[in-house]
Amino acid sequence: MNANIILSMAGGLGLFLFGMRVMSDSIEKVAGAKLRRILEIFTTNRFSGMVVGVVFTAIIQSSSACTAMVVSFVNAGLMNLYQAAGVIFGANIGTTVTSQLVSFNLSAYAPVFLLAGVLVAMFCKHEKVKKFADIIIGFGILFLGLSTMSSSMAGMKEEPQVVNLIGSLHNPVMATLMGLVLTTVIQSSSVTVSIVLLLANQDLLSLSIALYIILGCNIGACTTALLASLSGKKDAKRAALIHFWFNVIGTVVLYAILFLAEGPVMKLIWSVSSDNGRFVANAHTMIKIFQVIILFPFSGWIVKLSCLCVPGEDEKVNYRESYQLKYIGDKVVFNPATAVVEVIKELDRMASLASENLTRAMNALITLDEEDIREVYEVEKNINFLNHAITDYLVKINQTTLPIEDLKSLGALFHVVNDIERIGDHAENVADAARQRRETGLTISREAQRELGELLDMVIRLIRYSIDMFARSDESHMQDVIALEDSVDIKEKEMQRAHVERLTKGECTPEAGMMFSDIASGLERVADHATNIAFAVIAAERDVEDA
Repeated sequence: MNANIILSMAGGLGLFLFGMRVMSDSIEKVAGAKLRRILEIFTTNRFSGMVVGVVFTAIIQSSSACTAMVVSFVNAGLMNLYQAAGVIFGANIGTTVTSQLVSFNLSAYAPVFLLAGVLVAMFCKHEKVKKFADIIIGFGILFLGLSTMSSSMAGMKEEPQVVNLIGSLHNPVMATLMGLVLTTVIQSSSVTVSIVLLLANQDLLSLSIALYIILGCNIGACTTALLASLSGKKDAKRAALIHFWFNVIGTVVLYAILFLAEGPVMKLIWSVSSDNGRFVANAHTMIKIFQVIILFPFSGWIVKLSCLCVPGEDEKVNYRESYQLKYIGDKVVFNPATAVVEVIKELDRMASLASENLTRAMNALITLDEEDIREVYEVEKNINFLNHAITDYLVKINQTTLPIEDLKSLGALFHVVNDIERIGDHAENVADAARQRRETGLTISREAQRELGELLDMVIRLIRYSIDMFARSDESHMQDVIALEDSVDIKEKEMQRAHVERLTKGECTPEAGMMFSDIASGLERVADHATNIAFAVIAAERDVEDA
């Protein structure tokens, strides 16, 4: 074969893959956070999940990306397997949009898309508009690659060896295996089907064999999700297997239909097609829709089959578990679109530990229970571990292609993890005071104990409201947080005045008075840290809206 044809084909394929990657990544950056929220809200049942899967995959142009995101959602506990099944079924239909676009042969407009995208990217300063320009650039590169591949394939028609080699492919099983292997290597069924479409357009590939290659592509497309699930929990592996079994069972059914009635099937597809390229694109779409129609009623069985393949339950990480991450880290499926959600869940867990530890420390201050004091120090070590681990993870994900909205909230998350760690430090300070009381016999008056208890109740309520606001982006407690923070400030000042009066009357020793004053000031600072947590991410979200 002519070396120029090979180089031209390789270059065109490289441009096509790069364009697809740029377009998909840019769409995820621009709309990833919004699409994630749609996935969370509208996947309450399998049917709505399927519709969302179709739309989601049609937008981001990658069923692999959609399925990988679903796997990470299941891994994080944001979606159950039955909801995931609906989205995965829909993703299989949505992925056919790429081949439909390719079949309309928009290659002639590729230079226009490229020029428009580059001009906007060069001269526009607005971040979101620049990302939209990246989408247009990716679209242009994709079709430039298609044009290059199409031209090189036209040259292949003059090469007898190539024509004979491709023309000798008559075995359906070999065609299916070829589609499977190509898609596994390229990691995109859309790209493989597009290549098949171009070959068919140049009359280099028979249309009946193209059908079997498409079936192989469908199975090969499962590779990305299966690989993504390897480091995940059992439910993440099951979600990937739902995708796999859907395509395998669907392929077996279609094999039987094509074996019995290949002629009528070909006629049906031709009835809605105007040329070979449209035939391949329509075949891809019709195959996927047919698979969903026949398998959707049995989606529950497919979920059960995936559970049979991956039996048992994961070892659960309790929110109190020491020196272990529950939602992020090396043992969890990583996906840029869900990374920030998982960090927030881990921070929610860390905040609960810090709040609980503060209450334990205050109890120990009064009861002088040695076991409680030791427990405060142990939990504080765990909080410090989480602080370092979460901070390291935030640094890591900051270097990935996060959605724009998530990227802008990273700064707030760094502040939140620091505020939670400071709350933990204050609990340790109280435990130090409890140990000092135990060793020296210092007494705290009943009036002082009552005041500290009242202040602690206010602070704990403030922390609880703040965690709700932060973890669920729920602004319904905003006024409660503001009012409580003001009340804590007033209460702390009143306590300090009452403390001075007790000192003046000789009702309290200077050492005990200093301890009381330090603890009251510490609780007031805890309230400040809790207020910071409440408003950190909400402020970041408003910055995103204003951007």
